Amino acid sequence: MAAALIAASDVPLLLLDDNLLVMAASRSFGTAFGVDSAAVVGDDLARVGNGQWAVPQLRALLRATVSGHADIPAYEMDLAVADAPPRKLILTARRLDYGDADSVRLTLSIADVTEARLALKAKDDLLREKAVLLQELQHRVANSLQIVASVLLLSARRVQSEETRVHLRDAHQRVMSVAAVQRQLAVTSASDVRLAHYLRDLCESLGASMIRDHDRISIVTKVDDSMAIADTAVSLGLIVTELVINALKHAYPGLHRGTIQVRYESLDGAWALSVSDDGVGVPRGDDAPTPRLGTSIIEALAKQLQATVELVDLQPGTKVSIIHA
Repeated sequence: MAAALIAASDVPLLLLDDNLLVMAASRSFGTAFGVDSAAVVGDDLARVGNGQWAVPQLRALLRATVSGHADIPAYEMDLAVADAPPRKLILTARRLDYGDADSVRLTLSIADVTEARLALKAKDDLLREKAVLLQELQHRVANSLQIVASVLLLSARRVQSEETRVHLRDAHQRVMSVAAVQRQLAVTSASDVRLAHYLRDLCESLGASMIRDHDRISIVTKVDDSMAIADTAVSLGLIVTELVINALKHAYPGLHRGTIQVRYESLDGAWALSVSDDGVGVPRGDDAPTPRLGTSIIEALAKQLQATVELVDLQPGTKVSIIHA
């Protein structure tokens, strides 16, 4: 009965005795490995086919399974094939308990995963290729944005209208902010971005391009070990860039000294990003500034992140927080 069940199996399957002699082989085994299923009965497993099953490690594992000292739930091996690449197999061996210690039998099922492994390798190769292409695209985009920013700044210096000059300089700073974010993202090859490194490098880039006297104004970051997907990192980077640029432009007029601090911390899915300064603060009353493009950008990005924006007067200074509860 056992031999009949083995022979009828749709899965490549062998029934072995305690000496690893083949007692039965499924027809699917013969079809899969080019042997006569009936002819291999009585042969030692090591002599089946062209001897490609004579793998010392496999034989040792099967003998340990016979003795009850081991189990083979999924043993992966390469099966040598003449004039062809090796086949990737996953073997599962089970000891059959007849209640008789002198009558030990093993079932050995074989799954050919060669095509699956090749498909997985092709997928991994494609993902690596896409990652390289994406990184190259990010570098090119960052470079192109810097060129556009340079053209805008050059145009601002040439125009006669002060209003036009202000608009061109604002456009220049917007492009520079996106370029800074893109440049920092370009050096990250992983899909998940470590925010501590990302925001630190971003702030160093902003400081290098916008702070003339580093003894007077500095930017510090205090970010935990959080990770974020690339899309979220881009949004956070743009928010930080807008807020840092705004602080550099307005918080320290004249010869004021100070420190801009960027913080990020998360816990159980909730997170908070804040940019604070110890500058002159936000004017009140009639001197209060009207909402500008930067404010709209921050609010839109916060909404995209399903977060809220909070403004706090630190007296002195200002703190803007983006909070995702």
